[in-house]
Amino acid sequence: MNQNEHKVAVRVPTYSYEHSKGEVDTDYSDLNKFKVVKEGKDVAVIAAGDFFVKGEGVVDALAEKGINATLINPRFVSGVDTDLLNSLKQNHKVVVVLEDGSKEGGFGGRVAQAVGATGMKCLTYGLEKKFVDRYNPDELEKAYRLTVPQIVEDTLSALN
Repeated sequence: MNQNEHKVAVRVPTYSYEHSKGEVDTDYSDLNKFKVVKEGKDVAVIAAGDFFVKGEGVVDALAEKGINATLINPRFVSGVDTDLLNSLKQNHKVVVVLEDGSKEGGFGGRVAQAVGATGMKCLTYGLEKKFVDRYNPDELEKAYRLTVPQIVEDTLSALN
């Protein structure tokens, strides 16, 4: 880590270590500025942490349904990029937030609060704030509607 200007938290991946399709940013000078990875319209998918790869899958699955969605890597979950979120209202109807942490009090809630005043719908996905002992990750994702097909289904419903 070549960054020594700000505090750093290192998280160990929960499921498996997967590489995203793009380059990893190493410029940490502009905190809480999200990175638009793919420009689109109607739907913006903001995917954080382990769920970034899931976000890529949601955008790909939406493309198969004829929706050219925007994909955003927040890079930081300590705050929100209100300028970017406000700019989405020009050509987006739904914002989907995927986070690999707890929904309650989490990053998605902060994004939803910022998006609320724009008139766009905001769907947040993450884990419930409870202890789950000895679980199958695939079954847990399905129970919490965290699979790509479920997220796509919810997103299509929100568009109508």
